[in-house]
Amino acid sequence: MKNAIEQYLRTQNSRGLSSHTMRAYESDLKQFHDYLLKYFEDGKVILTEINRIFLRDFLRNQSIAGNSNRTLSRKSTTIKNFFNFCMKNEFIQKNPAKFLKIPKFEKKLPLHFTKIEIEDLLNIPDLTSKFGIRNKAILELIYSCGLRISEVSDCTISRIDFQNKLIKIMGKGMKERIVPIGKIASSSIKKYFKIRSKFVSKDSSETFFLSKSGKKLTPDELREILNNYIRLIAKTKGYSPHSIRHSFATHLLSNGADLRAVQEMLGHSNLSTTEIYTHLSIKDLKDVYEKTHPRNKKL
Repeated sequence: MKNAIEQYLRTQNSRGLSSHTMRAYESDLKQFHDYLLKYFEDGKVILTEINRIFLRDFLRNQSIAGNSNRTLSRKSTTIKNFFNFCMKNEFIQKNPAKFLKIPKFEKKLPLHFTKIEIEDLLNIPDLTSKFGIRNKAILELIYSCGLRISEVSDCTISRIDFQNKLIKIMGKGMKERIVPIGKIASSSIKKYFKIRSKFVSKDSSETFFLSKSGKKLTPDELREILNNYIRLIAKTKGYSPHSIRHSFATHLLSNGADLRAVQEMLGHSNLSTTEIYTHLSIKDLKDVYEKTHPRNKKL
């Protein structure tokens, strides 16, 4: 089974999935494999001998351990996709996950910053420092274009059209999209580009955002940088660099942007994924209504 898992993960990695997603897949399958060991001798799980009872037993155990429906749904999907891969590659003749049900879960509305909070966040970096200039450019670009952290990390000089204020993004599943860059963000990244040479070393590539050693800023390094700023303004727990991307979508829709245009800019394959921000905007409108309408006072 281990060989099949390794092949599956290599296939998934070639799709251009984020490191965060790949870690989740790897963790889920390792946990599943280790759990199955108790049913097999000599410490070797036989792929063709796995049946649906083993799958149900594993997921039941995960539920008892306190995993949420959201986590169980992800683990179930990972297992189902793995066995679909095994069937396609003829590692097995019968799919034990064919009728595996994916637990439903309530989608939580994504946390986003208010417009005032975003302004405060974007103004934190110290522009007298080369690091502040770089970090300001990163923040502005994420908010201006709704980028994922992995997309910021992978951004290269050649993908930015400074003249026409556009950026070419390679998103999930190696899907390419072009997103406009706002005026303020464009100004910020130009300022950084002028001093980018101060970060360059022999290890530098065409990567746009560089670390202090001149190497590509990894997604984990970017999260650490941005979380240090977010802690200064976040009023509650749960906010992350991804909340800036949520804010981009929410603020556009709140100001009347077309849903399909926002879908294109976010790089969502399905419109239903983008529609959650519509619900978020409606919730904001209802909150304003309930607090301010004179005929909405409690009796």
